Amino acid sequence: MNAVGSAAELAGRLRGTGYLADDGLATVGYLALALHRPLLLEGEPGTGKTSLAAAIAEALGLQLIRLQCYEGIDATQALYDWDFPRQILHLRTIEATRPVSPDSGAPDPGAAGLLEEVERSLFDERFLLARPVLRALRESPAVLLVDEIDRADDEFEAFLLEVLSTYEVTIPEFGTITAKEPPVVVLTSNRTREVHDALKRRCLYHWIDHPGLAREVEIVRTRLPEVSQRLAEQVARSVQRMRDLDLLKPPGVAETLDWARALDALGTDTLNVETAAATLGAVLKYREDTDRVRESLDRLLAS
Repeated sequence: MNAVGSAAELAGRLRGTGYLADDGLATVGYLALALHRPLLLEGEPGTGKTSLAAAIAEALGLQLIRLQCYEGIDATQALYDWDFPRQILHLRTIEATRPVSPDSGAPDPGAAGLLEEVERSLFDERFLLARPVLRALRESPAVLLVDEIDRADDEFEAFLLEVLSTYEVTIPEFGTITAKEPPVVVLTSNRTREVHDALKRRCLYHWIDHPGLAREVEIVRTRLPEVSQRLAEQVARSVQRMRDLDLLKPPGVAETLDWARALDALGTDTLNVETAAATLGAVLKYREDTDRVRESLDRLLAS
């Protein structure tokens, strides 16, 4: 991993990937790297939490290993499983090649001593299916993204806290696996529920808010250099005003980029009522939001 010497250097490297981090985010990101602490990012959907983990991986030249959380996820989905079909084939191969008595055709009694060895062979590393957390420990240095931790339950949080405290896991049939170097861990939360204090205390914390107008324009121009300055300003300003309309799902930076990309694909360099109405599906995802914005297009697009 390419070491980072300061928050300013990290911000510069992130900018090189197209991710524009403000001073606060660059500082907490640098501290997470320097102190080997997990980084917990909270904020509204679309504010760039997941993108930051990908940008850090690219900036440091590391692989990104992602664990997508969901309701009901448990340690098995995060850690490992055994390849049962291959284990069964392995057993059948052993049975087919076991020596038999030439007189009776029965299995050779001497082969019974091989039972323990056969059992051990069933849990060989070749049958181990590593899930994201185990992969991050074994393949570190790497960036482990635990996305939307707020979707998981208390038991999974407790498991994750234990792993992040020691950076090791024990597989009963296999042994203990310890990371040679702690992976860079980024956890994200949309705050659909509160993450427990114990996990928060283990992490460095940062709230990512929607960017201001100037920064959002800069993000569009950096990520989509083919989009004109004028169109980038119009799109960013309109999205900023949409966020004040009390929508069911206010658009994030990801939707700003999608909208600018859609308009550019249509060959337009001006956002007006007609082009906005035709492309609202790129920025709004609920019918109620679309209806409300259509009623306000003139005001939203006012210069």
